[in-house]
Amino acid sequence: MATTDLEAFLNHFTESTTLNRFIKLTLSKKRNEANELKNAFIKPVIIKAGLRFSFVYRYPTKDVTKNYDLNETLLLLRAMMNSDFYKADLFTSAKDFHLTINKNGKSVLLQKAAATVEAAVATHDHEKKRLVGAENNVYLQQLGITTADGKVKSDKQDKYRQINKNVEIIESIVKEADLPANVKVADMGAGKGYLTFALYDYLANTLKLQPEVTGVELRQELVDSCNKIAAEAGFEKLHFQAGAIETTDIPADVLIALHACDIATDQAIYRGIKGNAKVIICAPCCHKQIRKQMHPTNGLKAISRFGILEERQAEILTDTIRALILEAFGYKTKVFEFISTEHTPKNVMIVGIKIGTDSLPKKEIVEQIKSLKALFNIEYHHLEKLMEI
Repeated sequence: MATTDLEAFLNHFTESTTLNRFIKLTLSKKRNEANELKNAFIKPVIIKAGLRFSFVYRYPTKDVTKNYDLNETLLLLRAMMNSDFYKADLFTSAKDFHLTINKNGKSVLLQKAAATVEAAVATHDHEKKRLVGAENNVYLQQLGITTADGKVKSDKQDKYRQINKNVEIIESIVKEADLPANVKVADMGAGKGYLTFALYDYLANTLKLQPEVTGVELRQELVDSCNKIAAEAGFEKLHFQAGAIETTDIPADVLIALHACDIATDQAIYRGIKGNAKVIICAPCCHKQIRKQMHPTNGLKAISRFGILEERQAEILTDTIRALILEAFGYKTKVFEFISTEHTPKNVMIVGIKIGTDSLPKKEIVEQIKSLKALFNIEYHHLEKLMEI
C-alpha cells in the first residue's frame, strides 16, 4: 500500500511539473531521530540548462541547496520517502497532495483544495521584473552576487531574491509614509551592505529622490569595503561608518535594523523613537532578555515545561511589547512575516509609521504592557526601560 500511494504521489508531482502547476514540495517527520537532516524543501527554478528542482536540505546549523533534473528528483524523492521521512506535502496551483507513511509501512494519500494559486515556476531572473536589476550593477558585482557580465551567480540566486524581496517590502512602506525628497536613512547593523546598497539604488534611481543613506556596522573592515564599493558605484550620498547601535546617534527619517540580536533591536527602536523617525523597520533576532525573566505562576506556567514553546512564547511576548511601545509613542504599527520559514526561522518584521506627535506614552497602552508583564511575571522589557515608561 505504501508503495502504491508513494507512486501515485510521485505521479501527481510529475503531472504538476508537466502542466506548469508545481509550486513546492516539502519532506518532513524524519524516520530516524539521530539523522541530522531535519527537513527538505523543493521548488522549481529555471537556469541556463532549463527547468530544475532546487532542494534545500535543512540541518541544525546550516542549509544545503542543490539542483536536480526531473529524473534525478523522482529518484531522490522515492529514496528519501523510503529511508528518511514519513511525510511529504505537494502544493500545486490545482490541488494539494499530502502523503503520510507510518512506522509499519502503511500510508495515506489525501487530496485537498489548492492553498495557493501563485505562479508555479520561477522564471529566469532577467525575465521577472526586479526592483534591483542585475545587469550593469557595479555593487552587486563587487558584493559577489553577479558575474562580470551581469548574470546572477547560481549560488547567489537566493540572496538576490532576498535583496529584492526586502526592497519590495520597504517600497510599500515608503509609499505609505510621507517622506521628504532628501530622505535620510540609517541602516543599523548593515553587515556587508546588501540591503543598504539596494535601498539607496531604489530610492535614488527608481523613485528619483535625493536620499542620504548611512550604513552603521561594527566591523571596520566591512565599513572600508562598503565605502570603496559605494565610490565605485557613484553613490555619492551613501556612506558607511563604524559603530554600535547603542552608541550611534544618526538623524534619520527611516531607521532600519534587520536581524539585530536581542536588545540591539530595542536600542534601534529607541534611537528611532527618540530621533522622531517617520519610519522604523526592524526584523528582531534572538529574544533572550525576556525569556530569562519569564516565570509565570498562573496557568501559563505549563508553557515553560517545553523549551521550544517557551522560546516561541518569549519571541511573541518580546515583539508584542515592542509593537505596543511604538504605538504608545504615536506609531501605526504592523507585525508580519516577511521571509518564508524555508529560508530563515527568524522571519518577523515590525514596522512603525509615525502618525502622531506623542512625546509621552499613551496611558492605556502602558497599562496593557503592565498587564502583559504581570501575566508572565516579568520585571521589565529592555525597550520599556530605555524609554523610561
